Amino acid sequence: MSEPAKPDPEADALFEIVRQRYGDRLTPEQQDEVRKIVQAQVEAARALRAMRLTNADEPMQPFAPYREEPSLTVSALASPLEASVSARTSALSPEGRGGCAVIFTPVRELAALVRARKVSPVELAELFLDRLERLGPKYNAVVAVMRDHALSQARRAESDIAAGRYRGPLHGIPYGAKDLLATAGAPTTWGAAPYKEQRFDFDAAVIRKLEEAGAVLVAKLAMIELAGGMGYRQPTASFTGSCVNPWDANAWTGGSSSGSGAAVAAGLVPFAIGSETWGSILSPAGYCGLAGLRPTYGRVSRHGAMALCWTLDKLGPIAQTADDCGLVLDAIAGPDPGDPTASDLPYRYDAAGRKGFRFGVITNVTDDCEDAVAENFARSLSVLRRMGTVEEITLPDMPYEQITRTILQVEAAGAFEDLIESGGIAGLTAPEDRTTPYARDAILAKDYLKAVRLRGVMAREIDRVLSRYDALVAPGRINEAPVLGQEFRSAIRATAKDVMGAVGNGAGLPAVCVPNGFGLRGLPTSIQFMGRAWEENTTLAAARAYQSLTDWHTRHPKGG
Repeated sequence: MSEPAKPDPEADALFEIVRQRYGDRLTPEQQDEVRKIVQAQVEAARALRAMRLTNADEPMQPFAPYREEPSLTVSALASPLEASVSARTSALSPEGRGGCAVIFTPVRELAALVRARKVSPVELAELFLDRLERLGPKYNAVVAVMRDHALSQARRAESDIAAGRYRGPLHGIPYGAKDLLATAGAPTTWGAAPYKEQRFDFDAAVIRKLEEAGAVLVAKLAMIELAGGMGYRQPTASFTGSCVNPWDANAWTGGSSSGSGAAVAAGLVPFAIGSETWGSILSPAGYCGLAGLRPTYGRVSRHGAMALCWTLDKLGPIAQTADDCGLVLDAIAGPDPGDPTASDLPYRYDAAGRKGFRFGVITNVTDDCEDAVAENFARSLSVLRRMGTVEEITLPDMPYEQITRTILQVEAAGAFEDLIESGGIAGLTAPEDRTTPYARDAILAKDYLKAVRLRGVMAREIDRVLSRYDALVAPGRINEAPVLGQEFRSAIRATAKDVMGAVGNGAGLPAVCVPNGFGLRGLPTSIQFMGRAWEENTTLAAARAYQSLTDWHTRHPKGG
């Protein structure tokens, strides 16, 4: 029989504040759950308080990714349409049109076919619209199919291309958008029942930039309610239901960009836009055997996207290959007057290959991983040694996860203050999402400020480490995709370790996740490459080089 927990006066006092404010909304069982969360928050705060700072260590506000002497110029880069390391140049066979060969064709190949007028944008739109309508419900991946809108954009693309007005590699290519991006003419539900009728009369900056690039928006894709920021711990945390992993009907896709992962993996769209605050692009990409790119914070405008954490949120692509992710980033990156955090540092995707990479691996980075994940990562390191050098490293001793977790919890509570204060969270789907946010009131302002100050130290320290390498590498996820109907471990809830995720998101660094094998249940495992701020091209080049030496990205789930 376990001993009762020892009294903690600080946690008890903070819980009492929460109880006095919200106790009449909570059952005794829910109050016990909130008390446990408050205790965990206090323990995290103590880890932050144990760190010593000087008076010169200012808060990293307004937040901007740290990079010593970042380049402010654009070198002569390869055109995004030029061949890359991972590009496959063979044309599709005639019998492939309308079948699997088209469904899972990388964007670069589809672009070549569209530009040569061997495949029509209207044909592509109709093909993927049919799959979205027919198979989307099977995976709980779709909130809204935008048939009329998509066909209108596809006809315009076809007309422009026929007239010689080709805009680039996304012209005429269908895609889906995570349903936290404002889209005129369609619901923008944020995955949450209280907002399922919500509509905006404008397009998010990313949607607008993709339209300017000629891409065809075919669907709004499902997501975890409020991007997972309320503390969910189960796949059901969405009013549209659990997203089903195309590799296994009993497995989850990961979140919070669940529908984006399911839709690309099932061949419902060639690429999708997701968002990441902590893991929400890399997670579905890793669990679904896809490439996912988390750009540097500020690389892509967040205007028109639901805010969860103003200083952590990032938008990026999920696609079949790292090369595809680069093509999409080329279209959506750049400054935006609607988002003051969007950087004016120029970006063009460099698709040229390179050699002689330098990789760092954090000591014991696989300690919390499933055996198959650790084994596949070890095999991946053998591939990386063919590409360059691999060196084991030790990061400076800091409470990385507590830093990023505290910032996330406080900003998420602020972003949805009205919903929480009004009791509107009672309308959320996951039971824990209806209570966990109340515990955030117990985080002291000075502890949040300490986390923000430590963030600056963390950003500088990790930049010093990364200055010696092209990328740090680690397993993309610690496990195969979680089973539907079961709770999963989460670094955000402090039930799993994720130093790479805490550092990468806390410091706003770019990372690419690509598949690297399969686990014991036959589900994909993955490897991630994390680079210096603003070095997406180097990070993508490493991932492309890895994919040029492996074939995991050419394997797709059966069915449909």
